Amino acid sequence: MQQKFGFSAENVYLCAPIRHGKYAMSENPKKYTKWVACWGNATSISERKECVYAKGLTLRYPIRMSFDGSRLRFRFSNLTGTESVRLTKVCVARPFFANGAAYQPVAVTFGQCCSIEIAPGTEVTSDEIELEVVANETLEVSIFLADVTQMNAGTLITGPLSRGRYSYGDYAEAAELPLAKTRSTQWFYFLNTIDVWTETKNHALVCYGDSITAQSWPDYLALRAWNEGFHDVAVIRRAVSGTRILRQYDCITYQAYGLKGATRFPIEMNVAGARDVIIQHGINDIIHPVGTEVNPFRPWSDLPTVQEMIDGVEQIYVDPARKLGLNVWSGTLLPIFGWRTYNEMRDRMRQEFNGWLRTSAKFDGCVDFDRAVRDPQHPEAFAGGFDSGDHLHPSETAYKAMADCVPEGLLR
Repeated sequence: MQQKFGFSAENVYLCAPIRHGKYAMSENPKKYTKWVACWGNATSISERKECVYAKGLTLRYPIRMSFDGSRLRFRFSNLTGTESVRLTKVCVARPFFANGAAYQPVAVTFGQCCSIEIAPGTEVTSDEIELEVVANETLEVSIFLADVTQMNAGTLITGPLSRGRYSYGDYAEAAELPLAKTRSTQWFYFLNTIDVWTETKNHALVCYGDSITAQSWPDYLALRAWNEGFHDVAVIRRAVSGTRILRQYDCITYQAYGLKGATRFPIEMNVAGARDVIIQHGINDIIHPVGTEVNPFRPWSDLPTVQEMIDGVEQIYVDPARKLGLNVWSGTLLPIFGWRTYNEMRDRMRQEFNGWLRTSAKFDGCVDFDRAVRDPQHPEAFAGGFDSGDHLHPSETAYKAMADCVPEGLLR
């Protein structure tokens, strides 16, 4: 997407670079040779509620660093917005210091300015920020929105590494958010990707999909990689609940289900240092259509054939990923027995599609999530303890099992 910077006298804060203490540039920059994404999220249309604007709001997101590095850069997205948004102030800081040093927020700048206007349908990248970071530490990214701001570019994600907060007022540079004015959130607005200037050996693994991937297994995979000593990989989530390979909704009831694959994929694969992508996508193409007599937005004409799904994956995902130099891994679709639109026809489609995902030479390999979570005696259903209760989404235990079934070769 094209970057657009909107500066005016009344909305620009000039910032001097900060270079001191633990924030200073590395004394040995030769150690670091390339940019690699260390955190990433998709950008989609946020859920359309009665209130879709905010003013005087601080967003704060804790972000785990995957690698050592000496510089950071930040991408912010208004991809699905219909109005320009202004980020009045963006800061990054360590939430605390073991040695008791003072809280030291660092301004994230754009053309040496501390505020940025992002036009609808565009993404912007910050200046490079000189900041020493250490693998497995957590930084906090704070965004202050002074003006009336359309909150239409955000994605709901869950997991142990995906928890944010928001406060009413300007607390972007504050060490603590005021308890009485703060709530937790798992909606991530505007913040899209963080890159670190790091060592050659480091790389990114992209997890692409829908609500299954927007939920916890990528976080558990990142924790597994670290705990098992695979410290050269960052797990980048590109997932939006409800999305489909071949279709998208253009009504406000289901707009939060996001963009179709052909629109999403070229944008979301903009991942510095990516080596592999796991694609776990397609169950919504199968389960959503119910007929207009049941739901006017879900006609039977939206139901693809399995061959159309296969063609879509090859043409929309695999071929473009190869052109980007990525290794491509398929991820099988999970059981759906008991889901409200389940029937044998839909499950036959899922099983046939999974058969292709497991055996197609189009892929470098298959991550068999289905086998990891299904009941061996009743493969159309989740194993005991692996169903969240809605018969579509896994439990937290099952998400850990999904993370555990990813081959080591993707983490090395």
